[in-house]
Amino acid sequence: MCIRELPVTLEGAEHNKYASNMLQVINVQSQSSVYEKALEPLRETAKILDLHESIVKVLSEPEKTLIVSLPIRMDDGQIEVFTGYRVRHNTARGPAKGGIRYHPNVCLDEVKALAYWMTLKNGVVGLAYGGGKGGITCDPKKMSKAELERLTRSYASAIARFIGPNLDVPASDVGTDSQMMGWFMDEYIKIVGQSLPSIITAKPLSIGGSKGRETATGRGTFFVTVEAAKAFSMPLKGASVSIQGYGKVARPVAQYLYDVGCKIVAVSDSTGGAYNAKGMHPLKLVEHKKSTGSVKGFPGSIEIGVVDPITVDCDVLIPAALENQITEKNAHEVKSKLLIEEANGPTTPEADKILRKKGVIVIPDILANAGGVTVSYFEWVQNRMGYYWTEEEVDEKLKTVMVKAFTDTYETCKEHEVDMRTGAYTLSISRLVDAMKALGRI
Repeated sequence: MCIRELPVTLEGAEHNKYASNMLQVINVQSQSSVYEKALEPLRETAKILDLHESIVKVLSEPEKTLIVSLPIRMDDGQIEVFTGYRVRHNTARGPAKGGIRYHPNVCLDEVKALAYWMTLKNGVVGLAYGGGKGGITCDPKKMSKAELERLTRSYASAIARFIGPNLDVPASDVGTDSQMMGWFMDEYIKIVGQSLPSIITAKPLSIGGSKGRETATGRGTFFVTVEAAKAFSMPLKGASVSIQGYGKVARPVAQYLYDVGCKIVAVSDSTGGAYNAKGMHPLKLVEHKKSTGSVKGFPGSIEIGVVDPITVDCDVLIPAALENQITEKNAHEVKSKLLIEEANGPTTPEADKILRKKGVIVIPDILANAGGVTVSYFEWVQNRMGYYWTEEEVDEKLKTVMVKAFTDTYETCKEHEVDMRTGAYTLSISRLVDAMKALGRI
């Protein structure tokens, strides 16, 4: 089912600006194959589980899709029209769960892929959630706080009837933060006329957020990395780590790995990168980025490109930026022994095949970066029962979930004699298919 709200018609310069934006979005969508690439492992998994083609077709399409037009008055008085999306992929295991992304490259194809990955991610860690995702095509870095608030409130109003604590629960993602989740919740409360903190997660602590949520993705990635190092006999003490991306999800895992004796040899952000074979201090990198706007130019480092951390000599590679960063063009140059996907979909199917042949152990995104949604689940549970856990309790529960998810995936790999990505997909899809059969949906 697809629900589409047609854009408001504007005249003159405003119409031309909007038409230009829409052409750009359409071009991105027509050129993109993110969703098709995301589905490729499903076909391999279907063979392992002996799934009928009709089941594969059901899993290949989202349950519902919403596209909304968001006319926003900017600070200069002009009206800009943004396009917003919300996709609900599957709700057989529970309410859809997934973040809201603000980025210039957001398009329907990408949001569908992200919603699909959320279904699989929630399945592999065993949460009572399905998968969803949302986003707005915009550049939040070029917008004022007031403009972002107006945009967020408009988006919340536009999708309010599409979401709910028992239906579809958003959260923050790339380009959004806890303050935006607060604005979103406030707007939703105004519409429904009652306080419902469980409508959204990754909120500020003062309005029902969970302790440990800000570092949850990185913390979960760390737990998985430790388990992978044990399973594949790779000591972490002294191991060199390269991280593509140094935002809110990458910074915590860099610190956790540094604390157990790893060397952070390379990092990058959207403007450039830094490399030092002897290692760099994670907190000093954060301070440098705060003062200069980028990690490039870090004292004692060699300046490298945005994508270069993928191909530097290292033991552990952590892509923590956007999707499709490791492709058939650069996969041959990957030198790491262990690749931990902290970003969503950073490796294309073509690149994945190359990495397998090279013997690189890949811990897939649906397992490696599930810490964020796991603590979001904890936040949702705490909101619903009105009782909140300490940070130590949250951390202990997160570790339990992530270690079990890794163990379950690893055992599935051994059972079917497959790689970790295929094992994670097989585990998650088998759980999803069981739920859909129990409901009589397939």
